[in-house]
Amino acid sequence: MKTQTNSEERSVRVLRVGEQVRHILSEILQRGEVHDDVLAKHLVSITEVRMSPDLRHATVFVKPLLGKDEEVVIKALRTNTAYLQREVAARVKMKYAAKLKFLADESFDEGSHIDKLLRDPKVARDLGEADEGSDA
Repeated sequence: MKTQTNSEERSVRVLRVGEQVRHILSEILQRGEVHDDVLAKHLVSITEVRMSPDLRHATVFVKPLLGKDEEVVIKALRTNTAYLQREVAARVKMKYAAKLKFLADESFDEGSHIDKLLRDPKVARDLGEADEGSDA
């Protein structure tokens, strides 16, 4: 029973640290602390940070406002990774500085695609028939 509690505490800690890193990165970008022309011209959302179980690696999911210039923004973030890692390490009290890896957050695109599919007249017709069949 004790091992289950330890693993639950560990996973809660991983989530908590990930959220803390997300807030710190958001704050750094919002305040314009990264001296980069690309990042200065774009509003970037840090949508999620997933920490590895040992807290040494952080996968940072980002989305520029309106999805504009996504590849350019991610390249700029990757160029400034060392600075961002130092800042995160200084602000989060951890034994090791987490290595940051920046990726585009595709979840919005996937959600839009699913929504578009559900609005398709053929799919709506099929869903309508399924609803009628379930009432009988």
